[in-house]
Order: sequence, then structure tokens, then C-alpha cells
Amino acid sequence: MFLFRRNGPRVTVDEARSRTSGDRPSAVLLDVREKPAWCAGHAPDAVHVPLTELVAGFPLPAETQGRPLVVICRSGHRSRRAAELLAERGAQAVDVKGGMNAWAAAGHPVVGERGNSGRTA
Repeated sequence: MFLFRRNGPRVTVDEARSRTSGDRPSAVLLDVREKPAWCAGHAPDAVHVPLTELVAGFPLPAETQGRPLVVICRSGHRSRRAAELLAERGAQAVDVKGGMNAWAAAGHPVVGERGNSGRTA
């Protein structure tokens, strides 16, 4: 088990979307939920790496290497843990306050496993 700072860097869903979408995003949106939640619905441009894989030491995908990371989960708890773990490994990572629940509530797009309309789980 590892400890994480309760005052680590956090961003709102609007800041997260601004940083991770568009033609030239400044960061990668990293979704750390498990596969069933990811398949039910995720942000269209997100990269999926479950927190369990990060804790187990799996490497990040190539498209995330050397890029700032905006980490998201369902409500913000797991993303906080993931952002702290990634920061300990030298990554520039922030987490999203309120997670996918807040993302969907703000009206940001959510897609399912097949690119259709999704839901947060």
C-alpha cells in the first residue's frame, strides 16, 4: 500500500477537457477504471490503463510517454491514487475532481466500447 498526498494537483472536468481534446492537446486523458466501467462509457480521447495495472508496475502505453497526464476515474478517488503513483515515477500527472461522474454531469461526451453513446459506471 502506498500513501498519497491529499493536496496534490487536481483539475476540474472543464480544465481536463480543455487540456486533453482538440487538434493539439497539451496532455493525455488517462482513465484508470477497470475494463467493465471503461466499456460502459469513457471520454472519447481517453487512454485506458486500469489502476490495478499501474499498481502492478505495468508500463504506460507509448502514446502517454513523456506527456503530461490528466488522470480520471469514476469519482476521483482512484485517479488521485494513480496520479500520486505516476508522480512518484516521474510523470507529470494531475487528477480530475469528481471523475467521470462530474464529466458526464457537465455535459461532456461519453462513448461506449463501440464508440456509441455511453454511460458512466
